[in-house]
Amino acid sequence: MSERAAVKRRFGHRARLALSPARVRKADDQAHAARTMWNLLHAWWRMMPKEKRTLANADAAIRQAREDIDFLAVLPAQAAQAVLKTYFQAWKNCWEGRAGAPDFKGRVRTVMSVDVPQGRDLNIVRVHRRWGMVNLPKIGRVRFRWTKDLPVGKRANGENRITGARLIRDVLGWHIAFRIQTLEVQPEPHHGPDVGIDVGVTVPIALSDGETYEHGEWLTDKEQAKLLDLEQRAARRKQHRKPGEHTSRRLHRTYDQIAGLRAKAKRRALDWQHQTTTAIARTYGTVVVEALTITNMVKSAKGTVDQPGRNVAQKSGLNRAISGEAWGRTVIMLTYKTVRRGGTLHKVPAPGTSLRCSACGFTTPGSRESQAVFACKNPDCGWAGNADHNAARNVLHLYRMGLALIPAAGRAVVRRAKRVKPATAR
Repeated sequence: MSERAAVKRRFGHRARLALSPARVRKADDQAHAARTMWNLLHAWWRMMPKEKRTLANADAAIRQAREDIDFLAVLPAQAAQAVLKTYFQAWKNCWEGRAGAPDFKGRVRTVMSVDVPQGRDLNIVRVHRRWGMVNLPKIGRVRFRWTKDLPVGKRANGENRITGARLIRDVLGWHIAFRIQTLEVQPEPHHGPDVGIDVGVTVPIALSDGETYEHGEWLTDKEQAKLLDLEQRAARRKQHRKPGEHTSRRLHRTYDQIAGLRAKAKRRALDWQHQTTTAIARTYGTVVVEALTITNMVKSAKGTVDQPGRNVAQKSGLNRAISGEAWGRTVIMLTYKTVRRGGTLHKVPAPGTSLRCSACGFTTPGSRESQAVFACKNPDCGWAGNADHNAARNVLHLYRMGLALIPAAGRAVVRRAKRVKPATAR
């Protein structure tokens, strides 16, 4: 055993379930029963005086409800207890200021889910290179996509095991999210090179060493044409709906088809982000990114009635492109993946990185000739190159100058490192 300390790691893994139509109905019934149980608990909470709002009284109330309402019997008893614990935890989060107060869950907008608190009830077995089998209470033995090695069978022990799961339904069908606990040896320091990263819309990720990571459209031409047709169809059907009238089933089906295509695009984007960030975390020991305030970057340009905005349509398109690239999610992935491999991630101030020359360090008007070309207008320099790589080199240089940001009292402050690397190492 290595002398390095072992750390306990908890994470989740989501896999797609292969359910028959009959089992899909069973899972739907359980999810609706769990939502009904939540609403009954919330109604009980609002009705009871404060001194009687205890966990024991709530447990007695849901037990009585399961006896009186036949529909709730389809929900496993442990799943009902999980609803109770989740509800009380929601109030605790509200009292501690981490979330708002719990409310009733509607049938349409609520994510359908069922909790399986005990991992030992799952009885997971791998039966094929691509498929595994899992036991779901009151549903039966079902298949799921095996895309990650799980601590099951001989690999499972007190420290490496699956502690539970949750069934979740989205527009692409039912999935299972495993809760996994592992004991891993703390990684050795990553001795890979330093790299600065510049994120953008035209070039999603550009590195300071000249490497770029790009992607195409998330949907094929045929899928894009179908999405456009569905959106136009939904707009036409929506015009015939009177104010206050319920949405028709046809329109609901159209919305579901639109949501399915968008979910497919998001799944492909997530896969690309995971592969890209994993490759960066494996190669580089120190990753430096810009501290971007994305919420300010995607604000609308409509303005007010007295002072209307300019180029509103262009700004709206840019906002959609920025949101589609999900820069914040990329940074989150890089953060935990670099730590798991012994590396580090740092953030530096963002202003001026794309306008400053990485060769001479001066900012001169007109140097950013286009989206892709940077040509320094300093007479003593005259350096020219790719604009994205120039910005990534500036990001790395700010870190090597000791200008790294650390959170302090809810805000970012500049930290000047004690050890400064020479500027020639850029």
